[in-house]
Amino acid sequence: MSNSNKPGYKALRIGRRSLKGHAYHITTCTHQRQHLFTDWLLARRVIGSMKTLHDDQYVVSLCFVVMPDHIHWLFTLGEEQSLSQVVKRFKGRSAQSINRHLVRQGAVWEEGYHDHLIREEEDWQMVARYIVANPLRAGLVEDIGRYPHWDAIWL
Repeated sequence: MSNSNKPGYKALRIGRRSLKGHAYHITTCTHQRQHLFTDWLLARRVIGSMKTLHDDQYVVSLCFVVMPDHIHWLFTLGEEQSLSQVVKRFKGRSAQSINRHLVRQGAVWEEGYHDHLIREEEDWQMVARYIVANPLRAGLVEDIGRYPHWDAIWL
């Protein structure tokens, strides 16, 4: 059974809106929650894919963290692509890069993703702090400065 047929998968899309220029917090997990990003080079390939989408002006990247088996990414959506197109492009580019490095084929990411449209009254920096603190909450480091796979524009 594909993920799109599993109970709850379609619920991820209920109410999903794609608003140009608005901020989104995206979370997506690796296929079968594999800890791919304990490999420094694979994590950097994911970050490179985010940077490319930022440089190509599909998004304005505000902050991110790459965890061992998932990512959190806060960005504002550009004018050219919908939210689903941006996430699809990100997953496709990063999966190609990772599979090329690992000399393999196959799924890198789960089919779905979670998105949260940041409302005007929400504090973007609070959302960013939540995102960046993920390695601390997971017990990966005791000082965020020791975790290599995150960034935020507010630094």
